[in-house]
Amino acid sequence: MSADFELLPPSPSPTSSTESLLQTSPPPPPTTDLRSKFPRLHRFLVYIRGPPSSALSSHAPPTACPPSLPFESAVIRLSRPFTSPWLLVVLVPLYISSLALLVRSQYFFTPANSFLDCTSSFWRPGNGCGMNGTDCAPFVSDLPFQFRCPAGCSTTILANIRAVGAQEVRWVPLVVGGGDDLSTYRGDSWVCPAAQHAGIISASKGGCGSLSLTGDHTNFLASTAHDLASTSFPSIFPLSYRFHSSTTLSHCEDLRDFAWAFNVFVTCLLFLVLRPKPVVLYWCIICIGVELFSLLASKFWHITFFSDPRDVPPPISDAFGSFLPTLFIAYAFYRCAFRHVLPSFSAAPLERALLYLPTFWMGVYFNFFEYHVPIDRLTADAFERPGALFWLFLIIALLVFIIGNQMRVIRETGWLPVYLGNYILGGMILIVLSLLPGLTLRIHHYIFPMMFMPGTAFPTRLSALYQTFLLGMFLNGVSRWGFDSILQTTAELRRDAPLGSSLPVFLTNSAHPLTPFNSTLFWSPISANLSATEGWTGFSLLIDDVERYAGPLLNYSVAALDWSIPHFFRLAYQRNGLSGDYTRAAIFWPNGTFVDPLPGPS
Repeated sequence: MSADFELLPPSPSPTSSTESLLQTSPPPPPTTDLRSKFPRLHRFLVYIRGPPSSALSSHAPPTACPPSLPFESAVIRLSRPFTSPWLLVVLVPLYISSLALLVRSQYFFTPANSFLDCTSSFWRPGNGCGMNGTDCAPFVSDLPFQFRCPAGCSTTILANIRAVGAQEVRWVPLVVGGGDDLSTYRGDSWVCPAAQHAGIISASKGGCGSLSLTGDHTNFLASTAHDLASTSFPSIFPLSYRFHSSTTLSHCEDLRDFAWAFNVFVTCLLFLVLRPKPVVLYWCIICIGVELFSLLASKFWHITFFSDPRDVPPPISDAFGSFLPTLFIAYAFYRCAFRHVLPSFSAAPLERALLYLPTFWMGVYFNFFEYHVPIDRLTADAFERPGALFWLFLIIALLVFIIGNQMRVIRETGWLPVYLGNYILGGMILIVLSLLPGLTLRIHHYIFPMMFMPGTAFPTRLSALYQTFLLGMFLNGVSRWGFDSILQTTAELRRDAPLGSSLPVFLTNSAHPLTPFNSTLFWSPISANLSATEGWTGFSLLIDDVERYAGPLLNYSVAALDWSIPHFFRLAYQRNGLSGDYTRAAIFWPNGTFVDPLPGPS
C-alpha cells in the first residue's frame, strides 16, 4: 500500500522558539527602581505616607478619654441630676433675658448721641477741616457737650505717624496738651483718651463726662497722668477744649467686664454641670439658634455688644448680616474638626473645661492680646515699633512648633499626604491671588482659623487647645470687622499713611530765612514733568497744623503771625481740592532761627 503523505521536519519546541526570539529581539529597557536610584527621596516619601496600617476613619466615633484629673469623678457624680436636656431648655430663656437686660443697661439708659468711640475728636487731620478750619466750627461752645466713653481707650493707638507741629506721634493715643493749670487740650486730641488723662473716666470701666470748647489757645503743655502721656504743642491752635468736673449723664459704667464674668460662668455651667451632648455643647458656644436658643452663640453677641463692638451703640443690623455666614462656617468647623475631638472628652468634663474654656476666651478677646503684641500688619514700617522683631520671631517659632507637632500627629494617622496636597493647592491659589494687579493679599485674623482648623481634627489634648483658640479668634474677627475682603486695594490698606506723592520745596530756608521784616514764605513752582505725570495744579499750606492757603501762587504772606511764638509750616501739592503728601515741618523760632524741613513726608 503506497503512502500518500510525506514526512515534515519536526517543528521547533517552544523552548527553542523562545530562545530564537530572544536572540533576535532587542533587550527590554531597564526598570526604574525609586528605592535604588533615589534612596533618600524614597525614604522621605515613605515617611510622609506614614504607617500604612494606620488610617483615620472620618465616620468612626472618637475613643472616649476616661476621667484622669482629681475630683473629676466627684464632679460627674454631683452634676448627674442636672444633665437632663429639659433643664437646658428651661435655662435658655433665662439666659437670653439676662443678656437682654445687660445690653439694655449697657446702651439704652444713655442718649445715643452721647456715645463716642476711642478716636472721636473735634478736628480732622491734615486739611480735613478746610480753610482756616471752618469745616470743624464752631470753635467755642455755649453749652457743655455731654459724652460717654467705652472702656479700654488707652489701648487704641496711632498706627501711622501723625504730625503735631514738628513732632511725629505714633504708637500712642493722640492726646495733645492737658498739662496747664486748666487742663486745656488741643481740638484734635481724641476725647476719650484725653478724658482718661484728665481723670474724668476710668481706663477699665469707661465713663461719662462733659466739656466745653474754648477756642484759641497757645502753648499746649505735655504731662503724664493716669498711665497716659500727652504731647506738647508750643504754638497757637484755633480749637481747644476743657473738661468739667461733673456730668448730667447716668448709667455710664462699661459693663464688658461684668458681661465677661457672666458668660464665663454660663460656659462653665454648660461644661461642668449641664453637660449636654457634644453637638449641643458646640452650638451653645457659637450662636443663639432659632429653635435651640443655645448659649455658645452668646460669644458672637458678647463680642458684638460688649468686648469689641463695631460702633456704639452697636449696629445690630450689621451684626445680623455677619451672623448667618458665621453659622455656616461654624458648621464647617464642627464637621471638619470638632466632631473628631470634642466627644473624646465627654467622660472627663473637668478636663474638657480646662482644655476648652481658657483658650476659647483668649481667642474671643484676641484684640486685647493683639494690643500687647507690637505687630499691627506685616509691612516694613510695622517693624519699627519697639519689640516688633522679637515678637515676630517668637510667633514664628511658636507656629513652627505647633505646625510641626500637628504634622507628626497627622502622619501617624496616614492622612499627611492628603493634608499636604490640600495645603499646597491652597498655597498656590493664594500665590495667584497675590499676583493680581492693583490688589494686595490681606490675610485677616478671621481667615487664619479657616486655614488651620482642619489640622486640629485629631483627638489629642493639644488639638483641643488649638481648635478652641481658633474658634474664639474667628468669632472675634467676624463679629468685630465682618467678612472683610481677602483682596484689598493699596488705598484701603494705607489708612491715613502718606500717599507716596512728590513733595514741594520751600525756597525760604535757613540760608534765606523768614523774619518779621521779610515775612513772605516762598516755594518752588510745579515742574512741567511733575504736572504731566501727577497732575498737580496748586499748593496747600498748613501753618501750625491748620490750612491757611490753597491755590496756584508761589508765596504767602505771614506778616499777621505772632512772632513771639514758634510756627510750623508744611506744604503739599494739590489738584481738584485734593492734597498730596505734606512735607515735614519747617520751623520758625522766636529767636529768629529758621529750621529747614527734614526729608520725607509728614
